[in-house]
Amino acid sequence: MYAVILSGGKQYRVQQGDTLKLESLTGDIGSSINFDQVMMVGEGSDVKIGKPYLSGCTVKADVVSHGRHKKIHIIKFRRRKHHEKWQGHRQNYTEVKITEINA
Repeated sequence: MYAVILSGGKQYRVQQGDTLKLESLTGDIGSSINFDQVMMVGEGSDVKIGKPYLSGCTVKADVVSHGRHKKIHIIKFRRRKHHEKWQGHRQNYTEVKITEINA
C-alpha cells in the first residue's frame, strides 16, 4: 500500500518502511508524527483520491534524526568588472521512517 502525503509544501509518495528527508519538523528523535494531509491512497488498481485530502486517512512516522543537507554554493559575478560574490546555503531536514498507513 502506498500514499501521497503533503509536508512542507511538497508531495511525497510513501510506503511502509520508507525513510524520507523532509523539511524541518518539530519533534524529538524517537517520537512519532502523524500526517493527516493524505492526498491519495492506493494498492494495485484500488486507488482513492481526495479532494484535496482524504478524510480519516493518516500516515504515521517516527523521527529518526535531524540534520543539514550538503552545502549549495551560489556564485554571482560580473564579467570584466573584478566583481565576484560567493554565498552558501545548507537546508535543515528531519529524517522520518514511515511506520503505518491507515486508510
